[in-house]
Amino acid sequence: MSHTSTPPRSLVLAAFAAIYLIWGSTYLAILVALKSIPPFVLSGIRFSVAGAILLVWSLWQGERASRSAFAQHGFAGVLMLFCGTGAVVWVEQYISSGLAAIIVASMPFWFVLLDYKQWSFNFSNGLILSGVLVGFAGILYLFGAGEGASPGSSSPLFAMTVLLAGCICWAGGSLYLKYRSVPMSTTLGAGTQMLAAGVFSLLFAGQQGEWQGFFPGAVRAESWAGLAYLIVLGSLVGDLSYVWLLRIRPAVQVGTYAYVNPVVAVLLGWMFAAEPFAWMQLVALGVILAGVLLINLPKYKGLFRMAG
Repeated sequence: MSHTSTPPRSLVLAAFAAIYLIWGSTYLAILVALKSIPPFVLSGIRFSVAGAILLVWSLWQGERASRSAFAQHGFAGVLMLFCGTGAVVWVEQYISSGLAAIIVASMPFWFVLLDYKQWSFNFSNGLILSGVLVGFAGILYLFGAGEGASPGSSSPLFAMTVLLAGCICWAGGSLYLKYRSVPMSTTLGAGTQMLAAGVFSLLFAGQQGEWQGFFPGAVRAESWAGLAYLIVLGSLVGDLSYVWLLRIRPAVQVGTYAYVNPVVAVLLGWMFAAEPFAWMQLVALGVILAGVLLINLPKYKGLFRMAG
């Protein structure tokens, strides 16, 4: 579709539904896939297949880029997808999918803290500073509660710490692409990032000994279905919908998925995976989302002024 044409309203709504509902449901899909697929094998297959599809499509369309662009996007993909999304997959062995989504909702705080080029603005704005403080209060409340561990798990707090580190890696990789990357088409860049993360995940799975106990014939049908869902809907439909929306809608509007994803993840985990509906987690989610709202308020005000 031409970027200059006005897209159909139904297509825009479908794209928002994808980043709201599909991305929110990937936490449950990961939980299902993990029943008989090791975590890094799961991430490796998911990103390798999705990345290869995007790369082949992009190259077939005649898109090209320099070696330095491929290297930079590959490095960012390892940070964002292997370290970031891979952390989500790994920790869902030890904490609930809903809790994982709540922790990931803290992502905007790390962008504020790591985006050094915006420090003069961010740290001089009372709303943004208040949002960061409120958000971290919610995170500390979560860690103090120490809830969300799966049965038999003895290290939920360690898993939560790993996931926070993954969030920092995602934010760092995103900012690296924002300030240092060589130009590359969005689709080709996404394919490069996914394939790099997929190959890295597969190699790491071997280093962790996951391949020794992985037998495709022993994988349950529901796990294959979860993996297929993550590849087709989570990595292809969801990611491409997000990229397309960023081109036709303000970033602050597209970023509202951050408010919806954790709510969807918590509800689906409770409904379909019998995860505990912990009120302490919901309180923490409310506090974290309040912090995200405060951080974004200056941008929302600018958007409303332009609309007016």
